[in-house]
Amino acid sequence: MKFISPTEGKMNIKETYKSIVSFIQEKSQYQYKLIIGTDSHPGIKESVFVTAIVIYRVGHGGRYFYHKENVVMNSGFKKRIFNEVARSLKVASKITDYISFDNTTELFDIEIHIDVGQNGPSSEIIKEVVGMVVGSGYDALIKPDSYAASNVADRYTK
Repeated sequence: MKFISPTEGKMNIKETYKSIVSFIQEKSQYQYKLIIGTDSHPGIKESVFVTAIVIYRVGHGGRYFYHKENVVMNSGFKKRIFNEVARSLKVASKITDYISFDNTTELFDIEIHIDVGQNGPSSEIIKEVVGMVVGSGYDALIKPDSYAASNVADRYTK
């Protein structure tokens, strides 16, 4: 899985994690949040999925990385949303593995941003997708607070 950083270019997930840790170590006195969110855009035969990783230096900016993938998918809206959440959880799990290995758990909190909200058709599945995330041990945020999915990832879905 390759991620693109507007700052550093293409990198794999391990290099992405090392870049995140390096960013934190530059100014370790600040609080950090690691935020992961996925957005998708349906097409006729393929859907575009973009997963964003945002490292946010609370109150002082941040960096982001994104992975873009075209997927042959001819299914409905709900299945696509569940796929978005599953992709975010997959990336969060890989990052969590690195954190556990490096024993860097105190560096940041992890949030999963889900591109669903109280208005529109996604409101029907909020409980289910939030349950997926919370059941996996992460904090879940939905619109309007899910900017990693609804702003950062969305920027690259088209």
